[in-house]
Amino acid sequence: MRGMKAALGVAAGVAAALLAGAPAAPAAPAESNYPVRPIHIIVPYPAGGIVDIVARAITEQVGRDWKQSIVVEARPGANSNLGTATVARSDGDGYTWLVTGPAVLVNPSLYKEAGWDAMKDFKCVGLAVWNQSVALVHPSMPVKTIGEFVELARAKPGQLNFGNPGTGSSIDLSAQKLFQAADIKLTNVGYKGQPQALIDLMTNLMHFEIVSLALALPHIKQGTVKPLAVFTEKRVADLPDVPTIAEAGYAAAAYVPWYGIYVPASTPDALVVKIHDAIDKALENPEVQRQLAIADIPGKPMPLDELAKLMKTDYEKLTTVVKTSGLTAQ
Repeated sequence: MRGMKAALGVAAGVAAALLAGAPAAPAAPAESNYPVRPIHIIVPYPAGGIVDIVARAITEQVGRDWKQSIVVEARPGANSNLGTATVARSDGDGYTWLVTGPAVLVNPSLYKEAGWDAMKDFKCVGLAVWNQSVALVHPSMPVKTIGEFVELARAKPGQLNFGNPGTGSSIDLSAQKLFQAADIKLTNVGYKGQPQALIDLMTNLMHFEIVSLALALPHIKQGTVKPLAVFTEKRVADLPDVPTIAEAGYAAAAYVPWYGIYVPASTPDALVVKIHDAIDKALENPEVQRQLAIADIPGKPMPLDELAKLMKTDYEKLTTVVKTSGLTAQ
């Protein structure tokens, strides 16, 4: 009996030693329970602007679907560089997102120390909206079409001015593509945003501007500005007689900017898929669609592989525009 107890004691000791040296069972990956705390959305533009509206409409619906808090923070500064660089340096844990436009792709070409490399530091997890816009002149300008405006600009090189709401902005890039396609030169007048630029167009201080459709429509209906062409894939229901820029003969200038939702490049693929699917679900929500429709900024779900392709294509396209147009940060 004494020998049996001794043997059992030895066996128990060996088993304990083996268990102590055995690797622990793998913990469940963090993304399996994600999200377990509030998600912070960085908007690198002032609160109340179009990007802020887009961010809230979509991501707050994601929060409702996930039953998790979403905190949207406007962090403007340095032409969106401040907020964008903050997200680029954040942990890839899925709790910090960026909502922005083409600046994330373009600004590193404009600013030597922007603070990020778009193709290395970010993954696009959702296409938020397409930012439709319209080319405008003052009603007194003796042109009715974009073609007539181009003829006038060629006859007066450098004498007509362009109200630019921000170097490297989606509006600026659309304008630069048009100027290159039409081979015209306008004098650039810089503004800090579209509203003040539009006021100066309405008071006939500016000759030409491209303005977000949602901002321009009320003034078009009042007759205080004249539309020449829309930067959209098809004609706008509210402006059925205004051609698209492609229909007007400048297909090379037919760039429709988009706002995307990004996370740091270090974010695990499993989290990227989960976030992307939640954004696409939110975009299909009727209330979200209603909010975006009011602002004339249609949203569109898009597969991750197509998002990556769109991001790469626009990065190459827009950095080329910057180089060939001679755009520099102001």
